Amino acid sequence: MTYEAALSALADPTRRQVFEQLRAGPRAVGEIAADMPVSRPAVSQHLKVLKLAGLVGDRAEGTRRVYYIDPSGLGALRKWLDQFWDQALGAFQAEIESSSATQPIPTTKGSFDDSHDHRRAGPQKRPRQRRSRTRLNKT
Repeated sequence: MTYEAALSALADPTRRQVFEQLRAGPRAVGEIAADMPVSRPAVSQHLKVLKLAGLVGDRAEGTRRVYYIDPSGLGALRKWLDQFWDQALGAFQAEIESSSATQPIPTTKGSFDDSHDHRRAGPQKRPRQRRSRTRLNKT
């Protein structure tokens, strides 16, 4: 399926909540509905949309259907999202490279001029100012 179908299916908050409940593992419709503020038939309808979008799969276990997240369905959505991440990382790398070309970063200890590094010189004392002392003559 396409990423558009996955995004459309996950746009509904209730459907997203149904999908998120499957993160812990496969569950039957009744188990999902027990934790939801909607009816069991409504949960079934949400699962149908998620299945059509390729996000969930189901299998029969006895008389019930158990739903699970379909990893292959998430592949298209992840591929679509990864392109933005790749572009962001590429832009970040280009920015770092361009700023490091204008401002060299020291690579080894002592490779820069430390004549202005006041931490090495120890505490700096201000020159003591002499106050003129005048004695008051007591007369």
